[in-house]
Amino acid sequence: MDASLSVVASNAEALQILTFPARPENIHPLKTTLTHRICADLVERQSPFRLVSEFQSAKRTYFCRSFPLDVAAKPKTGNDKKSSVPEGLLVVMLERKCNEAVMIAEISARFGLTARECETVQFLLDGFTSKEIANRMKISPHTVKAFIRLVMLKMGVSTRSGIIGRIVGSTVGLESGSSGNGFTGSH
Repeated sequence: MDASLSVVASNAEALQILTFPARPENIHPLKTTLTHRICADLVERQSPFRLVSEFQSAKRTYFCRSFPLDVAAKPKTGNDKKSSVPEGLLVVMLERKCNEAVMIAEISARFGLTARECETVQFLLDGFTSKEIANRMKISPHTVKAFIRLVMLKMGVSTRSGIIGRIVGSTVGLESGSSGNGFTGSH
């Protein structure tokens, strides 16, 4: 985006998010529609120079992150003129907010986890120790450790943090495989 909130460049997924429920190819003029949608949904009401951190598109919620694009203008070869790169550009990343229950169900199916293993994984994601997990699940800490070992085996990792890493990696793959991306990030 430039300083006037006009889209300078985007990808197909960002266009789908910002034009939903219409299809981008059916909207004319697309650039004007995108600018209106950005002003209506992404710009904070109290501060017109800041973007919201989350916004809703249909039933989906998206995180909205923005980063200033610092393009150093370099002189063109053979003369003193600066390049024609516009100043004040902002990179906007739209990232779909994942429903945690859906995420756990997808992870369970992908790695063949049982209901109790999924429950254990959920507690691991929440940062609980084996003893805390045992208390919440009303089982022995040794049983929790057995569940964790089984999950590690099924996921092909050797540590608790490996489980978390595999889930984060799988979630990114699941999201980008089933949904679109924002301007530069995942949908």
